[in-house]
Amino acid sequence: MPTPVQFLAEQLHLEHSKPQSQRLAAWIGHDAERFAGLMDIFLGSNHRLNQRSAWVLIHVAQKSPGLVGAWLPRMVAKIREPGVHDAVKRNVVRLLEDIDIPDNIIDDLADICFCFLADPREAVAIRVFSMTVLDKICQKIPELNPELRLIIEEHIEHGTAAFKSRGNKILKKLLL
Repeated sequence: MPTPVQFLAEQLHLEHSKPQSQRLAAWIGHDAERFAGLMDIFLGSNHRLNQRSAWVLIHVAQKSPGLVGAWLPRMVAKIREPGVHDAVKRNVVRLLEDIDIPDNIIDDLADICFCFLADPREAVAIRVFSMTVLDKICQKIPELNPELRLIIEEHIEHGTAAFKSRGNKILKKLLL
């Protein structure tokens, strides 16, 4: 019988699709050992499997957010790695939009998200999700509001429709 890591790696190699990601997330369910297998792959050195496992990760996190907490510091460290695939960054930052951000990662995460948001070469989804995460962080650390406001205002004029929409919503909140 294969280990969870072996099973997941085999399945991730076979197919990369939303239905496959959802099937694997359902297989993991609330099982911490299976989730640890997914995280071994996600945090590993195989870039293709990192990318594919990131999609499964977001589905698991939506249904079983309790599994994610202990892994957050390592996820945040992963998105800081040079050359990490956009899917990894996008899915981790997306996941962080929907959960309570623990204090032990807040400083590092704020730094990463400010870098993502300020970099026009970064994928739009990563920048937009970073904006939302930073808005959540600013609720805990209001001293960061001026920096967030400045970066959004600096980039909103030349941003995409998604960037402008999210940026305007957050700017309204910041100006209250």
